[in-house]
Amino acid sequence: MSTFALVQGVIIGVLVASSAVVAFRKLLPSVSTRWMATASATLNKPWRKSWQRALGRWLQPAKATGNCGDGCGTCGSCGPKPPAAARPDVQPLEFRPRVR
Repeated sequence: MSTFALVQGVIIGVLVASSAVVAFRKLLPSVSTRWMATASATLNKPWRKSWQRALGRWLQPAKATGNCGDGCGTCGSCGPKPPAAARPDVQPLEFRPRVR
């Protein structure tokens, strides 16, 4: 295996792994938050080395602040917004069954 093929494989592997992490966090936010909290609690112990504790603090998920920017969804007001007022020249589509 040449050096170029090795570097190419490492770069592609890092890109695929980072894409998988982003997709996992977007599609399963509660599971990823729970896993990050578990990993953070495991690493952030007094007897761990300083770099392990720093990694544990970095992995600690952000707490919900209660505003609409964090997406906690507890109040129900962060959901999809209703459509803006329709323009008067635009009519909604109506589908009716065929008359036989």
